[in-house]
Amino acid sequence: MSYWSNKNVLVTGGSSGLGLAIAREFARAGARVAIVGLEPAGVEKAAEELSRISHSILPLAGNICVESDVARIVGSIHEKWGPLEVLVNNAGRSMRGTVRDTTPEQFRELMELNFIALVRMTQVFLDDLLSTRGHVVNIGSLAAKAAAKFVGAYPATKHAVAAFSQQLRLELGRRGLHVLLVCPGPIARAGERLYRLEGAEMVPEAARAPGAGVKVRSISADWLARRILRACEARKPELVVPARARLLFAIAQLSPHLGDRLIERFTPRGEDS
Repeated sequence: MSYWSNKNVLVTGGSSGLGLAIAREFARAGARVAIVGLEPAGVEKAAEELSRISHSILPLAGNICVESDVARIVGSIHEKWGPLEVLVNNAGRSMRGTVRDTTPEQFRELMELNFIALVRMTQVFLDDLLSTRGHVVNIGSLAAKAAAKFVGAYPATKHAVAAFSQQLRLELGRRGLHVLLVCPGPIARAGERLYRLEGAEMVPEAARAPGAGVKVRSISADWLARRILRACEARKPELVVPARARLLFAIAQLSPHLGDRLIERFTPRGEDS
C-alpha cells in the first residue's frame, strides 16, 4: 500500500499547470484529492481528468483571497473526508515589470495572492495538519532564493514564502508538522503564458517569456510532481530544481556583489544596461 493511500490532500491552483500535475500524482498514489481553482469551468474540467484516475476527487471553485470562500472550502473538505493531511499551497501568479514602474498597490495585490492567501490557507488547516503529523508544501520559486530582474513584485512575494516556510519548520516541526519549500525554475507548459506588464519599454523581450529569460532549462510539471511526493515521504525541508542553483544562492549569501554579477550573466540585459 502506498504511503499516500486514503490521505486527504488539498491542492490550491489545482486546475492547471503544476497544481494539476501534483493533484494527478497524488491521485495515482491513492490519496483523496481536493483541488481549488478560481474558474468553475476549469475546476470541473480538471476534476473530470482526475476522476479517470481516482474516485476520490473533490472539485472546489473559490478565491483563496476571500475569507468566506476559504471557510466554505474548509467546511467542504471536513464534511466530505475529515481532517486534512496534506496542504499544497500552489496558487500564485508571476508578473513582468521593473521595480521602478511597479506601484505599491501592485506589490500589495500580488502579495495578497502569493503570500497572504498562502498564510491564510495554512493557518485554517494547522490544527488538522498537526493532529495528523501532516505536510505543508509551499510552492516557491528560484526567485524565493535570489531575486531576478524585470519580474516586478514577484521575488518579494516568494522571498516571503521562503521565510514563512522556515518559521513554520522552526516553530512546529518538533510537533510533527512537515514543511516542504519547493523552489523550481520555469515550468514547461503548452501555449503562451501572459503576465501583467509594467514599464514595458524597459523590459526586454526575452524577459517576457516563462522564467523571465533566465538561462535555465524548463522543468516538466509531471517530473517535478513526482519529486515533490518523494520529498514529502522523506520529510525534506526544501527541494530546489535545478539543484546546482544552490551553489549560486550560497555564493550570493557569502558575497552579494559576486552573486549579483553571476545573476546578471544568467538574466536578460535591460535597455539601460
